[in-house]
Amino acid sequence: MVPQAGAPPPQARALSEALAWYAHARAVFSGGNEVQLLRGGDALFPAMIEAIDHALREVWLATYIYEDDAAARAVSAALEAAARRGVRVRVVVDGFGSQHALAALRELLEPAGVALAVFRPTQRWWSWLQPGQLRRLHQKLCVVDGQIGFVGGINVLDDRHDIHHGWGDVPRLDYAVRLRGPVVGPVEQTARAMWTRAAFGRDWRDEVREIARSRRPMASARRLLRRLRIAVRRRSQGSVGESALQPVRAAFVVRDNLRQRRSIERSYIDALRRAQQRIDIVSAYFYPGFEFRRALLGAARRGVSVRLLLQGKADYRLAALAAQALYDELLAHGVGIFEYTPAFLHAKVALVDQRWATVGSSNIDPLSLLVNLEANVFVDDREFAATLSRELDRDFAAAREITAPLPLAGWQRWLRRGFVAWVARLYLRAAGASGRY
Repeated sequence: MVPQAGAPPPQARALSEALAWYAHARAVFSGGNEVQLLRGGDALFPAMIEAIDHALREVWLATYIYEDDAAARAVSAALEAAARRGVRVRVVVDGFGSQHALAALRELLEPAGVALAVFRPTQRWWSWLQPGQLRRLHQKLCVVDGQIGFVGGINVLDDRHDIHHGWGDVPRLDYAVRLRGPVVGPVEQTARAMWTRAAFGRDWRDEVREIARSRRPMASARRLLRRLRIAVRRRSQGSVGESALQPVRAAFVVRDNLRQRRSIERSYIDALRRAQQRIDIVSAYFYPGFEFRRALLGAARRGVSVRLLLQGKADYRLAALAAQALYDELLAHGVGIFEYTPAFLHAKVALVDQRWATVGSSNIDPLSLLVNLEANVFVDDREFAATLSRELDRDFAAAREITAPLPLAGWQRWLRRGFVAWVARLYLRAAGASGRY
């Protein structure tokens, strides 16, 4: 067939389709996915290790914290074994979150052939003088052979190990998802981008801009596809085992400092505005901006049952103070507030009505919504929502409900809220964040 005059060549269309999800400011859903909820590292790490053990071509892993404990070493052993049998293994960790274990990681992984990249290293004090150092890699991603993906809030460390508070008997509360289907493609592209940015200082989004300005865009596009090895599949062909997958609609959404600056926040707000019956939000750090609060309180005013599950055992005092500064306003509008006390809460999940849900790395606070690099999966599926609902009911049942604001005088409450707002604005300004929050 002769292409129509002015129609883009096949290579350009393939590249456009591969990166189409990134061009939109909100979630782009695809069908034909399989999404499995995983509770904590006790469920995530065995599933990841099983996938890595069966890897044939490549493994990509991105995480904020990669610790040197027994759970992390089990993941490392699987990565090492994969690399030694010829699988291409690429790992990127955040230079601040993983700083204490970097030496051990290099000694463990690199001799086996695992390529380790560090996102914005912080070994020397003057590193913090560089622009953008406060913007950290907070994503938790793993993709095996472009077929199986893992996304969530779980770092690579034992559920009972906190790097600041030591060991405990009860695992922290956290979630992730195991993915198959078209939604895995954007996860893989993002993990690749994070690794190439950390390793070479650039990623595929820089390359796309150069292609658009290139005199020979097709040759540039082919070089990009070869370099990143993005698997572009035609819909008629599908992927391996696609016919056996559940028809789950899912979308992968990132927050970065390029085009996707507020995509996760917008997706949340859209769901809150559509809510009719129920909103459950679980967030380790909760200090939403004006638009988010307005959507949340608006839902409560129109009769939607709104529940928040927040930290009862605080790992950072200032973060707990920020959430508590909003308790008066939230309680006055009928929002239910619960504090999780059995262990540290690290989860970032939400459920709206009977079919919308999200699991990922993004908290509902300025750092996640305006500064850090984050990644969430949004799911539109009744069965998955029902599974998450059962888990969340269990979590809320283990929490204590806050029925009255803190016993402070009115001027003390306003002073606390003003102090939190001042600190948030100061941090955002230092991080170079722009826009109203």
